[in-house]
Amino acid sequence: MLTGAGHQAWFVGGCVRNALIGAPISDIDLTTDAPPERVTALAKAAGFHPVPTGFDHGTVTVVVEGAPFEVTTFRRDVETDGRRAVVAYAGSIAEDAHRRDFTMNALYADPAGAVADPLGGLPDLQARRVRFIDDAHDRIREDYLRILRFFRFHAWYGDPAQGLDPGALAAIAELSDGLETLSRERVGAEIRKLLAAPDPTPSVAAMGTTSVLTRVLPGADARALPVLVHHE
Repeated sequence: MLTGAGHQAWFVGGCVRNALIGAPISDIDLTTDAPPERVTALAKAAGFHPVPTGFDHGTVTVVVEGAPFEVTTFRRDVETDGRRAVVAYAGSIAEDAHRRDFTMNALYADPAGAVADPLGGLPDLQARRVRFIDDAHDRIREDYLRILRFFRFHAWYGDPAQGLDPGALAAIAELSDGLETLSRERVGAEIRKLLAAPDPTPSVAAMGTTSVLTRVLPGADARALPVLVHHE
């Protein structure tokens, strides 16, 4: 649909990451140089059903035979308040990659399956190393939920034997008060995803080395972890 009309089309994020490690794929996201109006027109012309799920941010969900594909125009952040970002369209995947959270989520694959890795995410994925893109402070300030996402991604994709990135932990400890700006719903959803990992205990224990654990679960400490994980 997109490439046939002369546009770029790249699979991106979780679907690429999970395909590379043989993990289940639940959502398929694509990114393109086509603006959302063009994506919508092309989807309709192809007989698909476009849904403007995030039109103002460049996102159109294209439903193909009942399966949703989230298609987003290349973007870059121009302003953020720690909860949501004002975005502008970008011109390349290299620019688009810098607005993402972790290097392993900035992996792209073209329709033929060739992988593009503009920020070194593939070695990190292979090493089971969760690393913020560029400066961790900047990525966290863009969206404080990334603090919890860091621990969740370590629970699912990290290597407990390596431990967590010390620089990231230092940034998290410094900026953890930003969690108070987030809604309970966003925090709760992220915690549930973390606790659904096969063994979340190392990640939750690492949360206890900063003030994150007590901010999201007041009164919790390391002694509560086995009960917490079992309860979930």
